[in-house]
Parts: sequence; C-alpha cells; structure tokens
Amino acid sequence: MWRHLPNLITAMRMALVWPVFWLISRGDFGVALMLAAVAGVSDAVDGWLAKHFGWQSRLGGLLDPLADKLLLLAAFSALTAIAAVPLWLFLLVIGRDLVIVCGAIAYHNLIGPFDAEPSRVSKLTTLVQIVFVLAELLRLAWLPQLPGRTVLLILAALVTLASGLHYVLVWSLRARRELHERKRLKESSDGH
Repeated sequence: MWRHLPNLITAMRMALVWPVFWLISRGDFGVALMLAAVAGVSDAVDGWLAKHFGWQSRLGGLLDPLADKLLLLAAFSALTAIAAVPLWLFLLVIGRDLVIVCGAIAYHNLIGPFDAEPSRVSKLTTLVQIVFVLAELLRLAWLPQLPGRTVLLILAALVTLASGLHYVLVWSLRARRELHERKRLKESSDGH
C-alpha cells in the first residue's frame, strides 16, 4: 500500500496542472505561485520517498517527468498568453520537448527500445525552467522589479537550447553506433 504513495503524490501534482494554468490566466499570481510551490515540494517528496524506501516503479518513472512537463507546459502557456513570457522562449521550451519526443519515437521505431533516463543537462533544464516560472510568478504577484529576471530568462533559454542539442547529439550518435553494429553483425553472419 505505502509503496504506491509516491505515485499518488505525483498524480495529485498532475491534478494541479489545470488550476495553475487557470489561475495564471486569471491573474491570480499569488495563488498560482503557492500551488506551483506545493507542486515543487511534492516533486521532491515523492522522489525522496521512492528512493529512500525503494518504492521506485516503472509507472512512477514515467509519471514523474510527465507531471513536471505538464506543469511547466501549463505555466509557460499561460504566462505567454498574458504576455509575461516572450513567445520565442515559449517556442524554444515547446520545441525542445517536441524534438525529444519525436526523436524518442523515431529511435524506438527505427532502432528499438531505449533507456529514457533523463540526462544531467535535462535535469538542470527542468530545474532552471521551474525556478524561472516561480520567479516570474513571484514578480507578477508581489515583486514587479524582481532583480535578475533578464539573467534568469537568458539562462532558461540557454540551458533549454543546450539540452535539446545534447539529446539530438547523444541519441544520434547512439543510433549510428547501433546501426553500424547491426550492419557489422549482418556482414559477419553473411560471410559464414
């Protein structure tokens, strides 16, 4: 029973996606910030529980990053819709995720199953994007002159771009090696 607690917490985090989007769209930035902070804390708690007690599961491994992506997508979409975030940053964030998903589908269909473990660059990107969204909500709610906003915006853009390029490079090289190995094995078996 207890071993499902991390997945239950993740599901509750996923349930916050629509309220966060709606609150930002309505201009209730303080409440949206509090819900986003609760989501962030719940992400840390479910991860800690899963690792500390050995309650990791394949389902949790899929749901946890999905919950993060959905919350970030909701927040970036709403912030862009109210012109708080520049459209180019929203397109970069969405574009990176689309490239990763399309690449994963292509790899799976052309090469085969793969380990979808996020890279360190990807984890850093998620962290920076979350910090950017929280800072932006803080700015909109209570601190209109939040220092460092431009630096954080540029950092979010750079790590997002770096992460997308990293995935393309790493998985392209991995696919190339796999195809080369298959060709070598085929030539070796045809020669006998």
